[in-house]
Formats: sequence, C-alpha cells, structure tokens
Amino acid sequence: MKSTRFLFLGALMAGLLAAPALAQEAAKKEEAPKPAASASQAVLERWNEAGSKLIAMAEDFPEDKLDYKPTPEVRTFAEQLLHVAGVNNLLGASVRGEKVAEADLPRDKYKTRADIVAAVKKSFADGAEIIKAKGDAGLSVAVKHPFANSMIRVADLADMLSAHAQEHYGQLVVYYRLNKLVPPASRPRK
Repeated sequence: MKSTRFLFLGALMAGLLAAPALAQEAAKKEEAPKPAASASQAVLERWNEAGSKLIAMAEDFPEDKLDYKPTPEVRTFAEQLLHVAGVNNLLGASVRGEKVAEADLPRDKYKTRADIVAAVKKSFADGAEIIKAKGDAGLSVAVKHPFANSMIRVADLADMLSAHAQEHYGQLVVYYRLNKLVPPASRPRK
C-alpha cells in the first residue's frame, strides 16, 4: 500500500516538474510578439484613443441635454467638449509658435451638436496630423509650454493633452450616469 502511494506521488511530482517544460515548448510554437510601436506611433495611439471616446460622446449625448451640468459651478456637457477641443488646439499653436488667447471655444459660437462634434473632430484630427508630421525625431523638439514659462517636448505636450482629454472623458461619464445613460465606451460590444 505504501509503495503504491510512493509510486503515485512520484508520478505526480514528475508530471508537475515536466509541466513548465511543456508550457515553454508550446510558447515557442506560438507567434512572436508584435514589436513595440515607435515613439510617434505610441503618442498617436493615445491621442486617437482619447479622441475616439470624446467624439463618440459628442455624437451620442442627447442634444436636448448638451447644456446639462450637475452643479452650477461646473461646465455644461457642451462646454466640457469645447474646452477639450480648445485645449487640443494648443498643440498646433505651440508647434507653430503662436499664442492662444483663450483655450475654451465659446459655446455661443458652437450652437448645435453638429458644430460641437465638428470642433472636437477637427481638434483631434489636427493634433493627429501634427503628431504624424513630426514623426519620432520631431516629437523630441522643444516648444514653448502653453501653460508655463518653460519649454516642453512635443511628445510630452501631446501626452499631456491626451491625458487632459481623458480626464474630461471621465468627468463626462459622470454626466451620462447622472442622466441614467450609459456612455458609448461602456456599452456591450456587438
């Protein structure tokens, strides 16, 4: 009886010791991982991800609720989107050495959903074109920081603006939820 137990335990141990070797062999047969994206491709992916989320929201949120705001002290849904579009425009202005007087696009000039969607789309499309045109080498060039008396690399500015857009995305998710709506990125995929 004891010898049967030892044989069973021995076989079990041999199997457990062989499992990692078999797993490594299976991994070798799988495809090699994709290479890492170049610096400009990675910046562009983050930029476009933020853009696609906010554009989807701009196109989706009920038009009769575009001026909704949870409290009197905060921006409306439309003003949030126009703020992001205006701040996105600072990327091009900084690269061209231009000053921008006001980052927020004024709501009274963007009256309809179509106006707001067009402004948001244009701001992300223009930024994407700048990132593509700069390429890996051009993203290392320093430009005047739009919010500080310092210089900033184009890549860092684009990443900062992408993060800014994602922060506003998070705020707008709350606007959706307070209106008992599900944001486009949170809906089940078909």
